[in-house]
Amino acid sequence: MDFAIFIPITLFICIVAAIKVIVDGRMRRRLVETNGSEDLVKAMLLADEQNRRFGALKWGMVLTLVGGAFFAQQLLNLGPQDPATYGLLFVASGLGMLGYHFMAGKSH
Repeated sequence: MDFAIFIPITLFICIVAAIKVIVDGRMRRRLVETNGSEDLVKAMLLADEQNRRFGALKWGMVLTLVGGAFFAQQLLNLGPQDPATYGLLFVASGLGMLGYHFMAGKSH
């Protein structure tokens, strides 16, 4: 397998992540410079912390189920050419996202 294709994909993801971090930082700085209310700043920081926590929950659930799908793929002797392999991975990803939304909805 040619792994050279992953270089531009990784570069694109890193550029998008860097732009997001810069824009978020500038927004926060501008909010502090304009003397935003203390309650608004606290609410934004609390929301950011909660989003980070839920993001970890979401990706933890999705990646755990995708790992289980790869394990099931090996148990079922499915190869990369079998359509059931892709279906198994998509179903595992979808179940992880649905499970996250179910759990996140209960905690709000």
